[in-house]
Amino acid sequence: MAFSWDPARYLGYADHRARPFHDLLARVGAEDPRLVVDLGCGAGNLTALLPRRWPDARVLGIDSSEAMVGAARDAVDDAVELEVGDVRDWPARGLRPDVLVSNAVLHWLPDHLALLPDLAATVAPGGWLAVQVPGNWRAPSHALVAELAGRPAYAAHTRDVAEMVSHAPEDYLRALGTTGWEVDAWETTYAHVLTGADAVFDWISGTGLRPTVQALPPGLREQFEEELKERLRAAYPERDGVVVMPFRRVFVVARRR
Repeated sequence: MAFSWDPARYLGYADHRARPFHDLLARVGAEDPRLVVDLGCGAGNLTALLPRRWPDARVLGIDSSEAMVGAARDAVDDAVELEVGDVRDWPARGLRPDVLVSNAVLHWLPDHLALLPDLAATVAPGGWLAVQVPGNWRAPSHALVAELAGRPAYAAHTRDVAEMVSHAPEDYLRALGTTGWEVDAWETTYAHVLTGADAVFDWISGTGLRPTVQALPPGLREQFEEELKERLRAAYPERDGVVVMPFRRVFVVARRR
């Protein structure tokens, strides 16, 4: 089901969310790409870093959210082109990027493992594919949402909410295969230090929680949020004024031979 984004809320933890992007790009060895594409550019704060890394490249950012692309126009300069578009439509565009980046996007597509080879096929020979997806679906930050949304009071409204998925690093490696690609796949768990008793709720309310709460009608939505906050506070207790949220991420960087 469709849901909307709030760029300001998403950027509430911009520094924490940026760390995986920096770690992803650190493994990309492209020296002088002509075309760099960011699939799922979001609010553009990270896309804006691409022309700094490759100042002579054409940089294109694409996102399915008009609100996010609107925010991105304020975050980037003329060195970045921005478009509203669907990641799944990218293979049909016919463009051949030297660097294709997709940061924290593909998990919104349940079938993205099957889509990955088609995305990779658009990369120019000698080019690079860089993908990062959250891998923390078993963590309380997400498991508690699914558990609560499955209760009778909420399930009638949330049963059609799309399930976000990601896979193990080796699954992405196999999806790309070994012929024609040099693949580096790994995972990292960040220990994010947050402030505020409801910091974890605030974090997920800018991303993964949005489809669920927007599926609920007024009144029931507020009830759901209060119940969820209580559960999250118990799962991530505040100690010495901070909350620690472990967050697993999965990375794939591949070079086309």
